[in-house]
Amino acid sequence: MPLSEHEQRLLDQLEQQLHADDPKFASHMESASGRSLSTRQIVVGSLVAVAGILILLIGISSQIIALGVLGFLVMGAGVYWATSRRSGGKAGTGGRKSSKQPKGGGFMSSLEEKWDERRQGDDR
Repeated sequence: MPLSEHEQRLLDQLEQQLHADDPKFASHMESASGRSLSTRQIVVGSLVAVAGILILLIGISSQIIALGVLGFLVMGAGVYWATSRRSGGKAGTGGRKSSKQPKGGGFMSSLEEKWDERRQGDDR
């Protein structure tokens, strides 16, 4: 469900405040948000891991050590593939709207004012 315009403005203000307060943390979070797990990657990795388990069980039941080791390696590769984060598409929220910084009172009071405005809007 997309954010409303008001919620998007609040999110943009929070992001700008974060950049102003702690730019190093903000840049770290931006770079981390670009990496995400894809459904296809999880499914393929899981299938490879299941295939590795089957190879491992066949190797154990036939007492062929090399096949058991190969199955274990395939299983490990599948789990690694399913859980590793790869670079996704574009990160971020898209186009940023410039919003003016809250005047006086600090960040928390600005949030409280926004909360009160939102609550008053719900009562109508």
